[in-house]
Amino acid sequence: MDRDVELRQLRCLVAIVDEGGFTDAALALGVSQAAVSRTLASLERALGVRLLRRTSREVAPTAAGLRVVAQARRVLREAKALVEEATSGHTLLRVGYAWAALGRHTAAFQRRWTQAHPGTELRLVRVNSATAGLAEGACDVAVVRRPLEERRYDSAIVGLERRLCALPADDPLARRRSVRLAELEGRTILVDRRTGTTTAELWPPDARPRTEETHDVDDWLTVIAGGRCIGMTAEATAHQYPRPGVVFRPVRDAEPVAVRLAWCRDDAHPATQAAVELLTSLYRNG
Repeated sequence: MDRDVELRQLRCLVAIVDEGGFTDAALALGVSQAAVSRTLASLERALGVRLLRRTSREVAPTAAGLRVVAQARRVLREAKALVEEATSGHTLLRVGYAWAALGRHTAAFQRRWTQAHPGTELRLVRVNSATAGLAEGACDVAVVRRPLEERRYDSAIVGLERRLCALPADDPLARRRSVRLAELEGRTILVDRRTGTTTAELWPPDARPRTEETHDVDDWLTVIAGGRCIGMTAEATAHQYPRPGVVFRPVRDAEPVAVRLAWCRDDAHPATQAAVELLTSLYRNG
């Protein structure tokens, strides 16, 4: 028995039920009444069940028909969403990020994008992975703060951010306006090795601090506020996640963090260059 089911068959079934009969369903679908009858018959053969009960006065779903109609509506909705997702390149730009998006530039980026590109919706998507959602297909472009080594990705540096040390509010260093790397020796640094910008290699080989690992910014902040560890992060984190009990101080002798916008080399979104230009302007003039 042929079990293949086509979307046109499901549309036909739903139209018959919604329109209350074959004649009106044919008008709604723009086909002949005979075509509607043939399509329904082929669906019933494929499923091996009778879907509609037909009398001289009405057409009504059978018990099996009610179940199939409910599933058909769901399948048709999902098929429509799939088509919209695949064809929305010019109407939606999904921007992935792992921890802190664009810090103090996040709101300005959203507002200016809406003004300059009203036909392309901007959507920020948080994905805590090394590619901030690119590898997972969750975004079209991604804000990353370390290079993506795979050749299938391309990127552009849109700005630089200071490195900040995150400290418990009662830490002696929290009273300072800034700190140096050497002052963090002997401390335990909480890091995210998948997405973070902090590694022990920032310090000389003979003076590296201990590290512990986390994968979530909220956990990172909670542990630091509790005093067990300190952290180092890009400036955007301080703007994106202010937290009682945690203070951020610039690390004077640490290299700044390069902020990149990355995308898939062979499948760049049409609005990628516009996003690069706007972000570069925000960082340059901010």
